[in-house]
Amino acid sequence: MSNIKKFRIKSFKNKSTILKLEKLSLKYGRKIILDNLNLQLNKGQILGMLGPNGVGKSTIFNIITGLVTPDFGSIIINSEKINKYPIYQRTLKFKIGFVPQNGGYFHDLTVYENLKAIAEITIKNISYREEKINSLISKFELDPIRDIKAEFISGGQKKKLVIALSLISDPEILLLDEPFAALDIMTIKTLQEIIVDLQSSSNISVILCDHQARDLLACVDTAAIIHNGKVVAQGTPADLIQNIDARNAYFGETFRIN
Repeated sequence: MSNIKKFRIKSFKNKSTILKLEKLSLKYGRKIILDNLNLQLNKGQILGMLGPNGVGKSTIFNIITGLVTPDFGSIIINSEKINKYPIYQRTLKFKIGFVPQNGGYFHDLTVYENLKAIAEITIKNISYREEKINSLISKFELDPIRDIKAEFISGGQKKKLVIALSLISDPEILLLDEPFAALDIMTIKTLQEIIVDLQSSSNISVILCDHQARDLLACVDTAAIIHNGKVVAQGTPADLIQNIDARNAYFGETFRIN
């Protein structure tokens, strides 16, 4: 599984930054979730986030999409601060796609109807709308289940559907919250290949988090370890597992990629 990523992009279009999180801080009551956290995503990059349960990985996604407002700090996309923009404008104007850990689809609609429901909101051109739906159905090999209600398809098929839904609006930034959770080995391998293909074929910049560290490290260019509300280590997978701060905060002494 560790050889999914055949190459690691080093320069990301001269390291042009597409998303920057600056000094993000958030408290729930007395509990500090994020503490002056800084994180940067470059164009065309696949960035992984790792850390213990409850460290704030999903909260970071919710802050980027606008579901949660930080107490302090900035969310910057293409040099523009977007803190005051509502969720729908972050999706349409700033091209953010989000794949939640659970749900993200209409249970009682078919695969096709799910895609059509989102396309009707985000795509005005009717002919292009249908073309986009059919293209995504083909890309994610959903043709055999096109007319089956989403509640009756497998976990892997649901995950493919939700990723397809997130791509309807042609995002430039894609957020994936625990995409490998509760999936079998072959389905995880397929999703890894899909994620890498989104980078290489569509130049989409991706952030994903997951508790399956090996599966995540197999498909990212760089990863960040989050601990006590901060990024304590960041680098390529090979460098990160040798980092003493990453080992102390997350990996431990016995972790290996292979």
